[in-house]
Amino acid sequence: MRLRILAVPVLATSFLAGCTHGPLQSGRYGSPDPFGYMKTSAVCKTTKPTAGANGDLVSQMSVRSDDGRCVLMVAPPEGGAYASFGVSPAPEHGKAFLYTLDSQTQIAYTPTMGYAGSDSFTVILVRGPGQKRDHLTVTATVDATGVTIARPAVSAPTTSEKSTVKKKTTSTSKRRVVTKKATH
Repeated sequence: MRLRILAVPVLATSFLAGCTHGPLQSGRYGSPDPFGYMKTSAVCKTTKPTAGANGDLVSQMSVRSDDGRCVLMVAPPEGGAYASFGVSPAPEHGKAFLYTLDSQTQIAYTPTMGYAGSDSFTVILVRGPGQKRDHLTVTATVDATGVTIARPAVSAPTTSEKSTVKKKTTSTSKRRVVTKKATH
């Protein structure tokens, strides 16, 4: 049996208030965060996938490398979600995470913290068994405006570390040999 709640009565709201998940977050670039901890980049602009020169899909993305993700939603021509997907080649300067949520296929890209430049990756989208595969190349323009990365402090060697020389230890004590005479 499948249960779908379309509206929550006022009385049920107070019952559900005891959940620790907090209110649903409305995502600017997709469905609510399914994991509850992902940060959305301060800059995230995507273009709708369109057919490129070779017939494959292409999309542009602008994102800040502030440890936040940028999400692009895709769907097959008949609608719904893709049955399966993969990434090849993967992005060189970040990571791509693909998932289906609420019957929508979502592509989340998170650039490497502090990176500035361009990045790209290709997503292979499978409509279903025996059906055509769609290839989507995402080209990302990544900016690092205002992003600072805390780097661990590297300490310089101390004077004692610089001047430590292995010293040869010598002993100046003489060896004594004690012999006992046998008494008859």
